[in-house]
Amino acid sequence: MLVTHDIPSVYLGLTRRVTVWLPPGFKRRLGTSRYSVLYLNDGQNLFDPSRAFAGVTWQVGETAADLIRRRRIPPLLIVGIDHGRERRAREYLPVEDARNPTAVRPLGREYAEFVTREVIPFITRTYPVLRSAAATGFGGSSYGAVAALYTSLLKPGLFGRLLIESPSLYVGRNHLLRLARRADRWPSRIYLGVGTTETGREDWNAETLGNVLKLEKVLRKAGLGERRLRVRVAPGAAHTESAWAARLPEALEFLFG
Repeated sequence: MLVTHDIPSVYLGLTRRVTVWLPPGFKRRLGTSRYSVLYLNDGQNLFDPSRAFAGVTWQVGETAADLIRRRRIPPLLIVGIDHGRERRAREYLPVEDARNPTAVRPLGREYAEFVTREVIPFITRTYPVLRSAAATGFGGSSYGAVAALYTSLLKPGLFGRLLIESPSLYVGRNHLLRLARRADRWPSRIYLGVGTTETGREDWNAETLGNVLKLEKVLRKAGLGERRLRVRVAPGAAHTESAWAARLPEALEFLFG
């Protein structure tokens, strides 16, 4: 079941749509059940093909429902936060992207405040969700992965689960990698996914994969072993919703199973 809300934001200066996926058997009454919650960026691309880029989604609802039915993960809520369309790059990035003329005057910090100070409190007030870090996840792909990673670094201890797919770590001359090296607190579980053919250029493919492996090295050095960090390199996988959908079952089970 999908429920939509329009959340006004002081930080972004606009109203943004969020879509809440409710698990089978969801019970709203407080005291009956409380649920973990996963927040995902690019909400248009998660559930509904009519709203998704190229008509292809992550198949989030179908995948989560199947894992819950097979008892691979407990019932949870998944909140898709719409991107800002022409403002997407600006909102998701804390630094400019020299390869993208729309990625100027970044609003990454404002977006992080929007998620943590406006979206999460709204969901907490509206739905019976658990409030612990272990029950709270954030994720995204591409620029959306940068936004999730940056927000987790900006707000250490808030998220216990982090889903990072095909992150654009090259932005700002590897700005996020530099921030990561200075971090002293990480989520309990992190899933990193990347394909070997993310772009149409071999040098960029190598760069994308190499940066993910650099981030893995940072996380391993920080003490994240196999139980806390899963890195999936998918041979031949591209920078597409279908690639992220294919890795989603493993990601959800690792993070919440």
